[in-house]
Amino acid sequence: MKSEDRTVMRVLAGEKIWPPPVWMMRQAGRYLPEYREVRAKAPNFLSFCYNPDLATEVTLQPIRRYGFDASILFSDIFVVPDAIGYPVRFEEGRGPVLKPLSPTLVENLDQDRAEDHLKPVIETVSRLRAELPEETTLLGFCGAPWTVACYSVAGHTTQDQVAARVGAYRDPDLMNAFIEKLVTASIRYLVRQLDAGADAVQIFDTWAGVLDETGFETWSIRPTKAIVSAVKAARPGAKIIGFPKASSARTAKYVAETGVDAVGFDWTAPDQVALEIQKKVPIQGNLDPMRLVAGGKALEDGVRHILSTFDKGPLIFNLGHGVTPDADPANVARMVELVRKG
Repeated sequence: MKSEDRTVMRVLAGEKIWPPPVWMMRQAGRYLPEYREVRAKAPNFLSFCYNPDLATEVTLQPIRRYGFDASILFSDIFVVPDAIGYPVRFEEGRGPVLKPLSPTLVENLDQDRAEDHLKPVIETVSRLRAELPEETTLLGFCGAPWTVACYSVAGHTTQDQVAARVGAYRDPDLMNAFIEKLVTASIRYLVRQLDAGADAVQIFDTWAGVLDETGFETWSIRPTKAIVSAVKAARPGAKIIGFPKASSARTAKYVAETGVDAVGFDWTAPDQVALEIQKKVPIQGNLDPMRLVAGGKALEDGVRHILSTFDKGPLIFNLGHGVTPDADPANVARMVELVRKG
């Protein structure tokens, strides 16, 4: 089967398919017992991401269990800064911990070391394309530079990313220098994923929503536009999904200026905003992950609302953010069943 014939790819090309294709962000994750079993084999999270045997296995697990229409590479947004020499580690119960941003750290980042460093991830992409069902779309991804940078200013995540916002105001030149390094590394990384067999890629800007108007233009739109433009120049026809979380009021501007082929919405997006965007590009989303945790009527009502609201245009059914560890696998199966009934 050609890449463009897969259902998710057809939607990304602007076709309405009903019932819509479905996948979930973080669909390979701790809510699955089989994932937890494999995760225990790796000494730490980054080692897990860099192990093609383990990463391939956990990426395939939700496809085997649920038959999702798309499979997304199991990795992490922090492999990009790690690959160019920005110190990253993961602490259990805390998540990613990075050395706080400094001029010396930025100056010493090395784009040339990324190719060798990311070889295991690219190998995982190749293996997945060979092992996935022919009809399943394979998605690669990267973190948007702003979202990656957020964790670097304070060295860890902070409430509403206060440290990153203050740091960008106080020293915009330093932030810009780091963002530019991440843009370059992300372009190369996405192109390599596409070359290895990814059908399309997604850019996760989880913290776009904390920015003011000027910040959104400077730190979310501008870097994303640079990545999209360069990837499409290098690989004409490449399909790219943008996900600027919690940015529904600015999504029209984001879509128009970045050049993404489709856009994901979180669960807080007003229906009317998403409907207007759907007239221009395919949309993705946007079930509240907590409905998936609650199950029952809350889940069924949420799925039916999305299907009945966005049934006039191209839609990829997804969550409004990643599935959480406390989700019941049976609820995921029910969600897929409801979507497939249309």
